[in-house]
Amino acid sequence: MDGGEVVDRGLAVGLTAFAGGLIAMQAPINGRLGSATGGVQAALFSFLVGGAALAVFALVFAGGFSGLGEVRSVPTTYLLGGFCGAIYVVTALTAVKTLGAGGVTVATIAGQLTLSILIDQFGWFGVEKNPISATRLLGVLVLALGVWLVVRD
Repeated sequence: MDGGEVVDRGLAVGLTAFAGGLIAMQAPINGRLGSATGGVQAALFSFLVGGAALAVFALVFAGGFSGLGEVRSVPTTYLLGGFCGAIYVVTALTAVKTLGAGGVTVATIAGQLTLSILIDQFGWFGVEKNPISATRLLGVLVLALGVWLVVRD
């Protein structure tokens, strides 16, 4: 999958849940690496390994690198994904020492959900607008309670 095709909704949920599990593993793994190498150095190594894996995936599953030439034609804001990921990785590998894997994961999900409903509300980054509803807002509040329950000890 190169991100361009539509997949079955159930498959999309399953794959995303699987990837979420990998993110839960990422913070403690990188945290241990950071203890040995330093936080930013661990994040750099993590991105180097991830970049190498993505290069192989692009070659094997997505037709190579020809689409990268189109980077010149997209708005600058669409080039910040790697920067966002770097901030997350450094933050998570540092915070896992204090919050544990569960705390980092639940705080990550809370931040993702909160910002994502704003992105949906305003249609930022080209997503289809989806207004904030009372039930979506309740979901954020329930998740905030979940964050507090997980990290309060």
